[in-house]
Amino acid sequence: MTTMELNFNIFNLLPETALFLIVLYLFGATVLGAVKNSVTTRAVLSYLPILALATVILTAMSLCSRGIMFWGTYQVDGLSQFFKLLITIGFLVTIINARRQPTLEEGQRLDYFLFLAFSTWGLIFMASTAELVTIYLAMELASYSLYVIIPLRAKSKQAAEGGIKYILFGAAATALSLYGLSWILASQHTTFISELTIKSWSWAVNPMAVAGLSLFLAGLFYKLALFPFHFWAPDAYQGASNETATFVATLPKLGAVAVLVRLSVIFTPGGELTNLIAVLAALSITFGNLCALAQHDLKRMLGFSSVAHAGYILVGLVPGTPAGLAAASFYALAYLTMNLLCFWIISRIASDGRNLTYRDLNGLSQRSPWLALALTIAAISLVGLPPTVGFIGKLWLVTGAWGFGYNWLVIILCLNSAIAIFYYLSLVRHAYTEGEDDPCRGAAPDISIWSSLGAVILALAVVILGVISAPVFDLALAVGRELITLP
Repeated sequence: MTTMELNFNIFNLLPETALFLIVLYLFGATVLGAVKNSVTTRAVLSYLPILALATVILTAMSLCSRGIMFWGTYQVDGLSQFFKLLITIGFLVTIINARRQPTLEEGQRLDYFLFLAFSTWGLIFMASTAELVTIYLAMELASYSLYVIIPLRAKSKQAAEGGIKYILFGAAATALSLYGLSWILASQHTTFISELTIKSWSWAVNPMAVAGLSLFLAGLFYKLALFPFHFWAPDAYQGASNETATFVATLPKLGAVAVLVRLSVIFTPGGELTNLIAVLAALSITFGNLCALAQHDLKRMLGFSSVAHAGYILVGLVPGTPAGLAAASFYALAYLTMNLLCFWIISRIASDGRNLTYRDLNGLSQRSPWLALALTIAAISLVGLPPTVGFIGKLWLVTGAWGFGYNWLVIILCLNSAIAIFYYLSLVRHAYTEGEDDPCRGAAPDISIWSSLGAVILALAVVILGVISAPVFDLALAVGRELITLP
């Protein structure tokens, strides 16, 4: 049953408090007029990576925090702390990546980072929400900032188009979620996940509840860019600046996965909802990979790739076992590291902020061997080849889902991983086997020591998490066992 008490404990809210202080720091600098002075703006932003690193450290220190607060709507447990750590690490990398953003006007820099921090704050809340109304509010808190930052790209019409599509599809998904929430409340008479787990979710017994939850999940599938709620992703990625796309492509997915893993205790293996999720996962995997084959713009390719990866993550949810939930959580980590590395390299190559095509990678191995090597590791991991985190992540997904009535879904995952080899390894082919066909095609890549060092660190993370995955997976498995009581 739900604990209907406040139970406020500031020590259980260290990540939230740290991020709130960062938001206040940036908001205060904006209000005090630092935005009008470029020197002051850069001085204010110079402390931001340090503050973000401190937030990561505080979040890591609170991994063992446990508690239920705010009348049962906010739960601090293994799941929430695991995803909060991933979100804060992702925030640290994205703000470092975005510090030198050529397509952002000087007067918008403080506001830009303020909205990034505010969105991250909402994602942190999503990781701990244990009640449907609170989930919806946290999801909207994380979304509003993205509506603002996606169009911020030096008066780019493409960015405006991507922003408008994100807003319109977001409004539609929000309406579906609210409508579904009303049906759940009308049929089940509660919105607390702990109470919903003991309710019937069979279409024969309570069709209104099943339909309501299906509609509510639409908002989360939109965040995850799952088919058929994916249409915004390729255009938003392509239209947004490279640095903004880094954030949009990674962190919101973590918030959605955290909520889906928490909600998975409601899904009955073999039930209507679970089968619907399995079918959507299969369609998303197949559609995303097939569409990615036809792309030339790298960010559009990664946009359709994210549609496929959303389906991969759902493969871990359908078995309804601790191992399956652990596999989904671990693959969320794999997705984060792989895409941060890929977008880091794109941002370094496109030092003038332009969109890249495959041809822009030609001759990269001669211009910057370290970036080319890091790109190779990213591509190999996205395909799912050893010894990278992408391989071990897919291995956990396959072993977690096999033998629970969804073998057909595992086969689809494996077949599509083979299809993905073509467009992912095209990155490597252009970087190593194609000569630079047009030296004047764009600005020279950023090959500074800090640029190469960032790429090497992220590449090492991709490899190390693939080679030494047991400690992290054991942590994710403990999270799964917290949510599902073993017989």
